[in-house]
Amino acid sequence: MKIVIAPDSYKGCLPAREVAEAMAAGVREACPEAELVLHPLADGGEGTLEILSQALGGSLREANVSDPLGREIQAQYGVAGDLAVIEVARACGLGLLSPAERNPLKASTRGVGELILAAWRDGCRRFLIGLGGSATCDGGTGMLAVPGIRDAFRDASFELLCDVRAPFIGPDGAARVFAPQKGASPADVEVLEERLTQLARQMATETGTDVSRLPGAGAAGGLGGALMAYAHATVSSGVDRIMDLVGFGQALQGADWILTGEGRSDAQTLLGKVPCGVLHRSGSIPVALVSGAIANADALRKAGFARLIPVSPTGLPLQEALRPEKAISNIRHAVSQLLASLPSLHCL
Repeated sequence: MKIVIAPDSYKGCLPAREVAEAMAAGVREACPEAELVLHPLADGGEGTLEILSQALGGSLREANVSDPLGREIQAQYGVAGDLAVIEVARACGLGLLSPAERNPLKASTRGVGELILAAWRDGCRRFLIGLGGSATCDGGTGMLAVPGIRDAFRDASFELLCDVRAPFIGPDGAARVFAPQKGASPADVEVLEERLTQLARQMATETGTDVSRLPGAGAAGGLGGALMAYAHATVSSGVDRIMDLVGFGQALQGADWILTGEGRSDAQTLLGKVPCGVLHRSGSIPVALVSGAIANADALRKAGFARLIPVSPTGLPLQEALRPEKAISNIRHAVSQLLASLPSLHCL
């Protein structure tokens, strides 16, 4: 029997590769004869850099850049020939800040511009930029303030990888939907919405591109819109583009089951997250969703997931569930129990 294991990271807990290895250990406990194919994935957020750099035969490099609050850090980017892979969270991600430091009124994308410029000076002329996991809502103004960034924009092509279709402004835009997740109060949201509204007008005047309603322009707190306007960037579904680049379709040939998952699955999973992308590519192969926590189960079943497996036992405190060693143990046990319950695999 062939089982393809294709999870996202359990964000803030385990990278996708470690999640895949924990799932594989659970399969081997219950079904030691199974053929396993491990294909960890990402959707433009956490894990994008490692997965694409490896798949494309690239190398990781480092640059000194600004974090969201202007402190100097070292951030990695990938290089494969003249192609650069940049994960914006490495320079402006929520994970770079403590909960008390999160403030999208102050957080800047300057470090992203510095990463782009470093890769451009390395000779990169094509850019894949993953837009997930940012702590910012500055509409890309920090990035645009980096000296020399406009030269890179004129001299290179840019493709944005994201899992959201949010416009720059409005009820579904960067400030109203995502800023609260980054520490913004209701009053902060109104300030940010006004800033972005004015910025959209400025961008339209300077570039001729009105990003206010463009799908994906609100990604990474409006960074997507800035790149669309000033770098003429195109936008792709992160998980779909990554699955194409890593050859995911070939891995599915002859598969009997697919195991996917993420830290938490709910209705938002169906809006372009990794498990949704895997489900859409699965064809007639059944897909088991093995996630740390699962909500909106009816919607997920209706979408087509064959099994829903919450990894964390009921009542386990979140802080305990997020300990990497505990998460690995829970994933392995959940997958082992799942495989043991699937008589169609004839493993035992």
